[in-house]
Amino acid sequence: MPAAFRDRHDAGRQLADRLKSYAHRDDVVVLGLPRGGVAVAYEVAEHLGVPLDVFLIRKLEVPGHEDLVMGAVASGGLRVIDEDLVDALCIPVQEIESIADREQGEIDRRERLYRGERPVPEIAGRTVILVDDGVATSGYMQDAVAALRQLEPEKVVVAVPVAPRTVCELIRLGVDETVCVLTPEPFIAVDVWYEDFFPIEDTVVHELLEKHALAPGHGTTAA
Repeated sequence: MPAAFRDRHDAGRQLADRLKSYAHRDDVVVLGLPRGGVAVAYEVAEHLGVPLDVFLIRKLEVPGHEDLVMGAVASGGLRVIDEDLVDALCIPVQEIESIADREQGEIDRRERLYRGERPVPEIAGRTVILVDDGVATSGYMQDAVAALRQLEPEKVVVAVPVAPRTVCELIRLGVDETVCVLTPEPFIAVDVWYEDFFPIEDTVVHELLEKHALAPGHGTTAA
């Protein structure tokens, strides 16, 4: 089975070809999900000539049942809670707060590492292209979208190089547009469709964000 993408940068360039209608628009910002999604998002933002930033999200796992996710926290202190699951399992508020605070602390640490002193981008009223390097199941991306919606963007576009067709269809229900370059059946796994799917280090995420921010005309619009 031949790989569809040489690496994440190639995947980003292919994805950018599907997003040409958003090129050089003042109302568009690209957000990458770390770590691999940022490498893809970098190429998308470069080819579209729009700002790039990072959007972090951390799952909130049910204590003692790590296979169950009761919500998520995201950049900017945003939270998404599955109230039905919390009520069904009678999870105490204090326990939720403790877990959320711990995960938010990790988000804050990574944001300082990735972004440095650069301000966060303005999201309200803008078109946000949310990018990852691939999606195997819908839950993580749906939580990211739900958190992002709290910042009141005008439009949310989820863009990924590869995902199962059924997953793309589920994600599409909660966004304005979904762009998936490849929707193979059988899907198997994200890394199968890349020749090079080596891990992306934190330092690389920082370097890509810094490189894009310093490029003429690519500066991030501050909040």
